[in-house]
Amino acid sequence: MLYYLFDFLDKQYNLPGAGLFQFLTFRAGFAALFSLGITMIYGQRLIGYLRQLQIGETVRDLGLEGQSQKKGTPTMGGLLIIGSIIIPTLLFCKLGNIYIILMIISTLWVGAIGFIDDYIKVFKKDKEGLKGRFKIIGQVGLGLIIGLVMFFHKGISVRISPEAAAENHYKVVGKVTEEDSKHQGTMKKWVYVKAPVTNVPFLKGNELNYGNLLPFAKEHSNELAWIIFLPLVLFIVTAVSNAANLTDGIDGLAAGVSGVIGAALGIFAYVSGNTILSDYLNILYIPDSGELVVFTMCFMGACIGFLWYNAFPAQVFMGDTGSLTLGGIIAALAILLRKELLIPI
Repeated sequence: MLYYLFDFLDKQYNLPGAGLFQFLTFRAGFAALFSLGITMIYGQRLIGYLRQLQIGETVRDLGLEGQSQKKGTPTMGGLLIIGSIIIPTLLFCKLGNIYIILMIISTLWVGAIGFIDDYIKVFKKDKEGLKGRFKIIGQVGLGLIIGLVMFFHKGISVRISPEAAAENHYKVVGKVTEEDSKHQGTMKKWVYVKAPVTNVPFLKGNELNYGNLLPFAKEHSNELAWIIFLPLVLFIVTAVSNAANLTDGIDGLAAGVSGVIGAALGIFAYVSGNTILSDYLNILYIPDSGELVVFTMCFMGACIGFLWYNAFPAQVFMGDTGSLTLGGIIAALAILLRKELLIPI
């Protein structure tokens, strides 16, 4: 929202300093500080409120040392994570960007699944929480949204050479003009294509075309690549969101690990959205994906801020509200940046 406000003020009134909001790094830095500030300012208040509601973690008796100390610690702290991600995102991101729209949907979607699960456990006193099949259905639903939009949305493309586009029979959706080439610091000829490709290390060209996994499709392999891509997206979203849920258990572990992953994905977002760096490092240039840098900074700020209260001894637990959200965000970011095959690493 602030981006559009200051863009208007800059163009209409030439307000000094308003043009800074055009810079990705400026908005990313403020987004991180704003996200961190929300968690630091409102974290203690949320913890106190959860204690008043007697929303405490139920701990199974496994005979572990120090385990009894965790009983009664407030849970559902993931609400703080979600709020400190969504609010700065709405303030500092370009809300018309398809990648940002998908990330907002992903955050709220998996956050809602986790919240329902925690609500059943805490308020309904059902330790099983939300039935596993309903969790899977919710995660698969999000995977379908991400996969279908990634594959069919006209605003999602990659930049390659005209020769590579012709050789692989990719659908060209736009060309880089000579003026744009000069602005991008290169005189190479580029085209934007709809291509079922992803970055993968250790392969020639660092790229994998999912269509090549369908040799029977021949010249229609690119159009039919969804047969491979869509199930893979469903698996990644489900697996990674549940993996984060399993990782959560030791004080500070899930938030700490997620913050590191967010930093790595933020670097990928910056490089993938930078025309010069992506060319130099032989990484797919993904138009408009640079906006995800702002989102990843919100994500990192939320993780670090929550870690202040979640580090040993934890004052609050994130619950499934937080852990499923962290996993879903990581999965969605990796897929949108076409780095999903790096997740095992």
